[in-house]
Amino acid sequence: MKKEKKFERYLFIKEVASITHLHPQTLRYYEKMGLIEPCRSQGNIRLYSLEDVEKIKKIKVLTQDLGVNLAGVEVIFKLTEQIEELRKERDEIKKQLEKKSKIDIEPSVNQ
Repeated sequence: MKKEKKFERYLFIKEVASITHLHPQTLRYYEKMGLIEPCRSQGNIRLYSLEDVEKIKKIKVLTQDLGVNLAGVEVIFKLTEQIEELRKERDEIKKQLEKKSKIDIEPSVNQ
């Protein structure tokens, strides 16, 4: 799933490797596993957003500090995404219920 990324500063793989203290090949492997999706330039050069860098830092914490393997990281990211989608859905339902409650209450107040 390709995401449209808003205009922002992008970093090259060498810069991201330096920031995260990971080997560029590790970053390529994360991409191959589908954990990150850097944008590509017209010349097919990987361009990492600041959001990508934060995600890489999370991967590093999960794998190196907490001992989670990459398959586990993938599951954690998918579950986190599902939780966020459910929260948005819940908030939307809550708004609809509040709106309906106001509509139901208003006619009885005016009578």
